[in-house]
Amino acid sequence: MSRSHVYLLTPLTVEQIVTILERALSDERGYGGNIRMSKEAVEHLATIAGGDARIALNCLELAVLTIGKNISLTQAQKIFEKRSQRYDKSGEDHYNTISAFIKSMRGSDADAALVWLFKMLESGEDPRFLFRRMTIFASEDIGNADPRALATVVSAWQAFEFVGLPEGEYFLAHACIYLSQAPKSNAVKRAMDNVRHFVQTARSLEVPLHLRNAPVKGMQEQGYGEGYLYPHDEEEGVVPGHYFPAGAQPQDFYLPSDHGEEKGVAERVRKAKAIIRTVEGR
Repeated sequence: MSRSHVYLLTPLTVEQIVTILERALSDERGYGGNIRMSKEAVEHLATIAGGDARIALNCLELAVLTIGKNISLTQAQKIFEKRSQRYDKSGEDHYNTISAFIKSMRGSDADAALVWLFKMLESGEDPRFLFRRMTIFASEDIGNADPRALATVVSAWQAFEFVGLPEGEYFLAHACIYLSQAPKSNAVKRAMDNVRHFVQTARSLEVPLHLRNAPVKGMQEQGYGEGYLYPHDEEEGVVPGHYFPAGAQPQDFYLPSDHGEEKGVAERVRKAKAIIRTVEGR
């Protein structure tokens, strides 16, 4: 593998594909000058090929078989109305395009996100795959900055299941635009990463006695549930308490941003911790 080389294949320009088509029309290994095709028709095939010479040559062959030896722009347009998308649902362009879609929404550019969304739809991408990615995005990149984002995507997905395509594209676009314009926060993702590290490296994750359930008398005698304070008994709904594993010091995993509604969340978290962590000087 150390001797392997990686080559990046980029789409050809329209001018490059025009040159290839003209060579196929004139060269003896192609049509040898026996096909008359207008310059505009050649440019049309080069444009709809989407940067792929193979597609352009296949279109040329189909045009000759369908139309004959004299091909005009009007005739070519009747056969090839839509631009070919260079998109393989299991290949590199699939991953590149979904990456551009996610990053456009993360960057709050709804217009660009719509371009990538409809490129995928026009190329035959499964709409449910797109809804799955937007559902993840709603928590990973927005979270509590706009708690309605997740509900909006799920509702749009449900509406899509009721209606189907093509009208179901309204719900995809609706969700895409909402996520793009929503305030952003990755605080949920960062909290997950932080707590996962804690759980994986903690010496013990033993549940403290006061947090344990005591359904039978024998457990109560062992101290299960002893010292637990019921938050609803207090006016604030929050009481001092140690909720972390036995022997572990409280840590701050969830650090709310000041974006959107999470700014209010941050204030509530701060007030709650000020009460909770008064126990034993924590």
